[in-house]
Amino acid sequence: MTKLKLGALVDDKPVKLTVELPAAVHRDLAAYAEVLASESGQAVDAAKLVAPMLARFMLTDRAFAKARRDVVSKSRSPRATE
Repeated sequence: MTKLKLGALVDDKPVKLTVELPAAVHRDLAAYAEVLASESGQAVDAAKLVAPMLARFMLTDRAFAKARRDVVSKSRSPRATE
């Protein structure tokens, strides 16, 4: 069994977003959906993978996490409200 970074998809209220992908990225996304479908035994829509992949990427990006914490802490500092 392959250890994929994504697990089961959560059914959540979506926000519509239109993106353009390079053909190679689209092919890889479709291939990922096929592998995930064979692993889970359920049909997987490749387009539905984009959001959890982005979420996973941002969750594991340490530089982003630090920058986000810095922004939040600056907005909560006493000087930010003066």
